[in-house]
Amino acid sequence: MKTTLPNVNKIVRRWVVVDAQDQVLGRLASRITLLLRGKHRVDFTPFLDTGDFVVVINARKVKVTGQKLLQKRYRRYSGYPGGLKEQTLEQLLRRHPERVIEHAVKGMMPDGPLGRRMLGKLKVYPDAQHPHQAQKPEAVTLLS
Repeated sequence: MKTTLPNVNKIVRRWVVVDAQDQVLGRLASRITLLLRGKHRVDFTPFLDTGDFVVVINARKVKVTGQKLLQKRYRRYSGYPGGLKEQTLEQLLRRHPERVIEHAVKGMMPDGPLGRRMLGKLKVYPDAQHPHQAQKPEAVTLLS
């Protein structure tokens, strides 16, 4: 029996809109990762990019459980002495709410060039407006 592989150039990618309002951050990120990787499709192949484009709206209204708003910290380092910057989840949600979801999804994606290419299909917006109406995205409800 032969194994058939999908032709990456002929894969029809859907555009999907996910509303993050009142969704728990980790569960939302894991479901977005499934859509980006293409694990919901019958032609899923681990080493090929078969996933869909995902547009996340209302990133500002995502929920977190427990004390994560104050205890979870995001760090970045510029490479210079004294260049370590640190902020809490609450501060990051106030300033750049889209980065919170991008960071959570990035941690669940595979490492390397394939994961980076899949992550390029993720579009996150803090409010309900997004510029992808021309692609006619379909709304998907994720159970919380």
